[in-house]
Amino acid sequence: MPRSPDAIAAVPVCVLTLNLWHDKGDWPKRRAMIVDEIRRLNPNLIALQEVLQRPGLRNQAEDLAQATGYKVRFVSVDADDAERRYGNAILYKIPGSAQDMRKLEPLNDYRTAAHAQATFDAMHNGADFYATHLHNEREGGAIRRRQIASLLDFIDDSQHTGNVIVAGDFNSDADSPELKALASRYRDAYAQAHPDSAADPARSTTLNPAYLPAQRIDHVFYDPKRFELIEARIVLNQPRDGVWASDHFGLFVRLRPTRPLESRRRH
Repeated sequence: MPRSPDAIAAVPVCVLTLNLWHDKGDWPKRRAMIVDEIRRLNPNLIALQEVLQRPGLRNQAEDLAQATGYKVRFVSVDADDAERRYGNAILYKIPGSAQDMRKLEPLNDYRTAAHAQATFDAMHNGADFYATHLHNEREGGAIRRRQIASLLDFIDDSQHTGNVIVAGDFNSDADSPELKALASRYRDAYAQAHPDSAADPARSTTLNPAYLPAQRIDHVFYDPKRFELIEARIVLNQPRDGVWASDHFGLFVRLRPTRPLESRRRH
């Protein structure tokens, strides 16, 4: 079936997700590697997890944003005026309007989701982009399931465009029972691009085996009714002078919108 003129004109949107590993290891050297890769990949939208600020350490997301020319949306359960804050962030270059955040249930696990709406081409194609980081204990599937339900409620309450992308560190396989509700709505980009290797941790891990057992827990999910997948690949997975960028690898995804903004049709 031929694509519509809107789909043909749509510019791909590029997404990067990375767990920063806060300030562990040699942060200045790790920072330089991450900055270089962001400049090389030039993603439209970036989801960052384990973002830290403390006395003597500038907010890592704000620092990376300034170094690479992005705007930043940092979210945390810590008070705005606290000296130490820890959370998630979205970096974006493209015009953004709505921004929001939600503390995920259960509230005592101190997890959040960040949201930014962005428009990224002349056809007014856009996306509602969500960044999150779920509960980390291996036996915490019930908690993650509850966090996914909270995240989906947040998406339903806050999305404006109909074009939803969800990225982050889910601390679980994309096809795990606790992520089932998310996977029933949205597609796991890496698995769609690499169906033969996605389930093999040795070939597709996003956890850095130099520090952690191999497992693919960092994901980008997208709405297949709204986007065509172009590519998904693991990045920041090689050391430089013996230093790794993080204890996680990054995931880079390119998507092409296949339908214009719903909000454009509401006028």
